[in-house]
This record gives sequence, structure tokens and C-alpha cells, in this order.
Amino acid sequence: MSAKSVMVLGTTSGAGKSWLTTALCRYYARQGLKVAPFKAQNMSNNARVVATSVDAAGGFAAGPSQGEMRPPRGAGSHTQWATVGAEIGSAQYFQALAARAVPEVRMNPLLLKPEKDTQSQVILLGQVNAALSRMEWRGRSASVWPVIAQALDELIEENDVVVIEGAGSPAEINLKASDIVNMRVARHANAACLLVTDIDHGGAFAHLYGTWMMLDEGERQLIKGFVLNKFRGDAKLLAPGPRMLQDLTGVSTVATLPMWWQHGLPEEDGVFDMTPTLGGAVARTVAVVAYPRISNLDEFQTLKNVPGVHLKWVRSPAELAGLAAADWIILPGSKHTSGDLAWLRTQGLDRAVAVHAGRGGAVLGICGGLQMLGEALIDPHGIDGNGPGLGLLPVVTLFEADKTVQHRQASFSSVTGAWAALSGVVVQGYEIHHGQTAPHTAMAAAGDVARAVMPDGLAWQNSGGNVLGVYLHGLFEDPAVLLALFGASTPTLDSVFDGLANYIGKHFEPGVLDALIA
Repeated sequence: MSAKSVMVLGTTSGAGKSWLTTALCRYYARQGLKVAPFKAQNMSNNARVVATSVDAAGGFAAGPSQGEMRPPRGAGSHTQWATVGAEIGSAQYFQALAARAVPEVRMNPLLLKPEKDTQSQVILLGQVNAALSRMEWRGRSASVWPVIAQALDELIEENDVVVIEGAGSPAEINLKASDIVNMRVARHANAACLLVTDIDHGGAFAHLYGTWMMLDEGERQLIKGFVLNKFRGDAKLLAPGPRMLQDLTGVSTVATLPMWWQHGLPEEDGVFDMTPTLGGAVARTVAVVAYPRISNLDEFQTLKNVPGVHLKWVRSPAELAGLAAADWIILPGSKHTSGDLAWLRTQGLDRAVAVHAGRGGAVLGICGGLQMLGEALIDPHGIDGNGPGLGLLPVVTLFEADKTVQHRQASFSSVTGAWAALSGVVVQGYEIHHGQTAPHTAMAAAGDVARAVMPDGLAWQNSGGNVLGVYLHGLFEDPAVLLALFGASTPTLDSVFDGLANYIGKHFEPGVLDALIA
């Protein structure tokens, strides 16, 4: 088996590469083909847990994403192996599900998780690599390319179609010599490439032509079509632009994709739009604090689809003003808890959250948000940073050198107050964190005890019942949780993927998508 490769490039970040790649994965999978996604390098704090098995020689093999794992390829009964949790970018995780494939580390061999403006944690084949994290960027690219190429070659060998996503723009000439994610990948896979642009921001034809012009002649030959994304209006008004562009480049515009606000796919970069609530009147506002290093924001996508819930991203106390006691504040995950906590205080959001909690309003902290809710952050290994917490939960977080990365299934015990409906609910989710949280010893001795409402320190609640902190990501993606908290269900991811495939099947020129893999 040797796969045909289709690659989605973009004129800019945010042009629509990720969702189009996802749509193509489902489109080809529905034809009965074995499909895998691939992105050589992703920079995102939105990550998902997949399972890998690692042998003594460092080889790896993917296992099913819910934690059932198998020995590496070629491993005999004598092979010593252990199972470990691994991380890939959320976009590739969803693309794998769209492809009806098991998400695994080869689909995103390099993941960069920004911790500061000039610093990222480097994840290679799903595992934190401290040496690469310290390495200068261009030197790092040379070191990781053999790993990236091997992962891609193996996927090509094992599948009928590999759908590849680029990053940013392939025309960044300052980065070309150290490229490991755009045209170097396209050439290596001999991929049929689509170049997509966001026409809603203007300058689409210039972006397409300029990007094409800055490619080498051999690279231009790989561009098989231009895609105009997020178009609003009458497509007839685009004429004669597409024809003139084809005259200049020899490349035709193969699709004009209308603006689609609620396709249902979780966003990869940045907070998603705040579209009107579904199902009429707003019964509850859920305010998610969007600090600079927010992570795993994609897990809140399902809240957009719950009738009567208005999802609101907030960055200032003014945006929290007017919340009723029935409304919720969520402190989400963070890639740099102490830094985002300092930002919270600078904005005055610490006081606003405390006021809401003080009058009985519900506050939920997830992962880094749980750590912020406690009394203190203690960091003996220099992982994140020391500092006082918000003091809304009588717990303390100790950062450990080893990172916890795993799928978990756990049940809530007796939960009280605002979160009582979660009592007894079995939840499936995933953990990605360095910190471990436990009750504050002195406060517990004085009678202020945090209640453990999940086993193994996964969730803690205050005595008043309105403040809850959990380590499990994916809480609102669990149907049992949505049913308990809202009495509602939302569209499945599988139906979202089918909708994306239907969409591109309708709006691409006839025969184009099949011709890409002919």
C-alpha cells in the first residue's frame, strides 16, 4: 500500500487549513479508503491524549485512543515495553477521528506548546523533550526532520490517502531554509496541494498570487487548486478575478466556500466566535476567562450547542459584570499557570471572580484553573512558578518534574451545591498536567477542608458547594455530564464530520476532490 497525499496549505494562519483537512479526511474515508491525517509540526496549547507503546530501543506504536495498547510493531514476546500517555495537537486528533482512524503520535510528530512569547515546550512523538525545548529553533528543525520524515513515510506506506496540513504560510522566505512543515513536506510526499485563503479579510487574490509567486518552480507544480474560504455574498461578483488569477498562474480556483459560522468543529487557534445561543432565551451564561496562555479551549465547543446556554469569553471585570448567581465562571486550562494567574490579578479579574463566588455564584476550575483556585503554587523544579493562588479552595498544588498525560475514567462522589447534579456521574476525560493538588494541611487542621469529590485528587470542592476544581479535561464533551447539568444532548462529532464532508462535496468543482488522489 502506498498512499496518495493531499496537502492543504494556507496563505496565512487562520485561513481554514485545519477544518478543510478535517473535511477531506471524512470525505475520503466515506469512499471506503484507509485515511490518515498528518501535520509535521503544530504550535498550539490545545492538545489531546493518545496512547503509545514504547519499547526498550525507543520504538513506538499507536494503540487505541481510550487506553487499550499493544506492543510495538515487530515486538516479540521477549520485548520489554511499557505504556505511556502521549500528546498530539487537538486538530490532528479530530482529523484522525474524521478519517475513522485511531489518533496516534505519527500524525503530529512535533508539537510546540507556547509557555511564553519566546519559549515553548517541545513535544516529540508525544513526549516532552527537554533538550529540544532548550535548543535554538533552526538547529531543532535539522534534528527533528528525520523523525518527521519517518513518521510520514510510515503513514504513506500503511494507508490509501494521507491528508496533510501545512502551517502558517509556505511563503515565509525567512523560514524556508529550516522548513519542516510546508513545502519540504509537500515535496517529500509528492502531495497534490490546495492553497486556501480567507477572503473575508480581503486581499485574497493578492494573497494567493503572492504566495504562489514566492514558491520555487518545482513547488508551484504541486499546487493543484486555489480555495476561497469564508465568502459572503454572490459568488458571481468574484468574476473576472478567478480567471485572471488562472491566467497568471495556470492554477484554477476549485472552490468558493461560503461563510459557515456553526459547523461544529472545535477551534484550534484562539477563542471561537460568540454566536447567539440556541433554543431561544438564555437560561444561563457561562463565562470562560480567556487568559493569554489558555489551553484546551476546544473542550468548550459543545457548550455553544446547548439550548439556553450563552458561552461568553471574558478578559476584563467589565465583561463579568451583570452575572447572576445562577451563571458560571470557568477558569480553563493554562500552559503557564503562574503567568496567567499574574495576568488575572493585573486585570482585576481575581477580585471579580472572588466577588462572584462570595455571593454564591458557581466557579469551576479545570486543570490549571483548579490550581489557580487553591491557596498556593509550589514549584521546586522550576516547571511553572511559585505564587499565591486565589484562595477559593483550601488546597495547594505542587509541581512535579514528570508530566501526567493519560486518559481517565472516574466517577464523581457526593457533590453538593451548584454542582450537585454531578453526583454519581461517571466521566471520561484526559489529564495533561505537571501539578499535583492536595488539601492545605494547616487549613484542614483548622477545620477548612477541601472535599475530594473524585478519586486520586482529580476533583475538589469547597464547603459551600459553589466552587469546584477538576483535573479532567473534556468534562463538557461527555454526554452524561451534559445531561446531568443541562438536561440536554448535542450533535455528535461524527455528525459534524459528515456535515463537513457534505459541505466540501457541494462547493468544490465537480471531480476535483477525486482527481487529487487519482
